[in-house]
Amino acid sequence: MARISTGASSDPTVLRYAIVGTGMMGVEHVHALRSLPDTEIVALCDPHAPSIAAAQAALASDADDTAGAIVAHKPRVFSDVDSLIAAGGFNVAVVATPNFTHRAVVEPLLHAGVHLLIEKPLCITTQQCRELIAIEQSTARSGRVVWTGLEYRYMAPTMRLLEHARSGALGRLRMLAIREHRFPFLVKVGDWNRFNANTGGTLVEKCCHFFDLMRLVLKSEPVRVFASGAQDVNHLHESYDGRRPDILDNAFVIVDFAGGERASLDLCMFAEATRNEQELSLVGELGKAEALVTEGIVRVGLRKDGWFQARDEQVQADDVPTSVRKHGSHHGSSWREHVAMQHAIRHGMAAEV
Repeated sequence: MARISTGASSDPTVLRYAIVGTGMMGVEHVHALRSLPDTEIVALCDPHAPSIAAAQAALASDADDTAGAIVAHKPRVFSDVDSLIAAGGFNVAVVATPNFTHRAVVEPLLHAGVHLLIEKPLCITTQQCRELIAIEQSTARSGRVVWTGLEYRYMAPTMRLLEHARSGALGRLRMLAIREHRFPFLVKVGDWNRFNANTGGTLVEKCCHFFDLMRLVLKSEPVRVFASGAQDVNHLHESYDGRRPDILDNAFVIVDFAGGERASLDLCMFAEATRNEQELSLVGELGKAEALVTEGIVRVGLRKDGWFQARDEQVQADDVPTSVRKHGSHHGSSWREHVAMQHAIRHGMAAEV
């Protein structure tokens, strides 16, 4: 049973969260945080009233499933980040606002000195990213954690693939192929995600997850990129205030890495008629491992065992609380991400990403 608090806890071990941006992703963070112990959501910040209402509904639902979390009964509501900061009372903020707002929203939160989880992408241009990194460095304090929300790292099949990569059983890693075949972009408030100027482009908005995974798996840095993409099917007949969407709906990307490894991305945003939304294939000199994310299958084969001898392993999200799993978003990976971030905060460790 959750302990209900009508205000911010005075317990210094409690992490008191402000959710900045309470749209679809913000609500996913609400569901994840509600299940964690010594965690309190004390503030919601969004100028869009229906989004605030969605977060409030998420907080009110399934209170009996929250396994010891402290849930603010009525978190304070703010329409802008400046008034949120002025009111105070929180020590962690989750930024889940539209991509193009990150630069302006994150800067005052960095100056406020709170721990931050900033949803991907950090910003929509490299210049904005450099500016925020410089501000983070100039405002850094001992123990503060600033974390980028790249939850695909924490999907159970992907984590198991990483274990195989780290074990050495596959030998020297040579090739990584990532495929995402999925549904088109969903409708967002104000249709902001229909335009490159707001998102940074599909390969930033959506695919930063996969470029992060390439670096994480291969433990190397990119040196060359080849890419081809287009808008061939989706949003072609839509118009918003006379503007037509310009976001890519399919692309191929090949990345060469410093150690001689290669990685590829195959993206299609009109391929929902499929079984697995994400598939990862990692090949080393001694074997191959695949992760079929939606089905929760990891398939591993070693060359020494002969042809067609790969073995399937079912990887479940059993560690994720029922109250999180039943909402289904990102296979519980946002919850694992918060567990890892809270561990870093409480033990004075650096952010993983």
